[in-house]
Amino acid sequence: MKKNPYNNQRWRNIRKRFLDANPLCVKCKEMGFVTVATTVDHKKPHKGNEKMFWDESNLQGLCSHCHSAVKKAEEGGGRAYDTACDVNGFSIDSKHPWSSAKA
Repeated sequence: MKKNPYNNQRWRNIRKRFLDANPLCVKCKEMGFVTVATTVDHKKPHKGNEKMFWDESNLQGLCSHCHSAVKKAEEGGGRAYDTACDVNGFSIDSKHPWSSAKA
């Protein structure tokens, strides 16, 4: 792709339509939370492949935390676990080191 594909009307239309139809973060939902999705993410990185970029079946709605932390960790660019915690201060991610700590 030559230009930034996120900076055009076609992408803005797809993003709006997708978030209207899929208003909740899929990663939070998997963890039992209800969070508004603010980002449309590519499930599989498109890496400049135009067909994958525009493939709407390759999209998912994420909240900003999951997009910047959880997704990054899954793709190997960050921690291998989520740092979010529940109301009691316990990790919500079973891969977090504190989740495997022995009492």
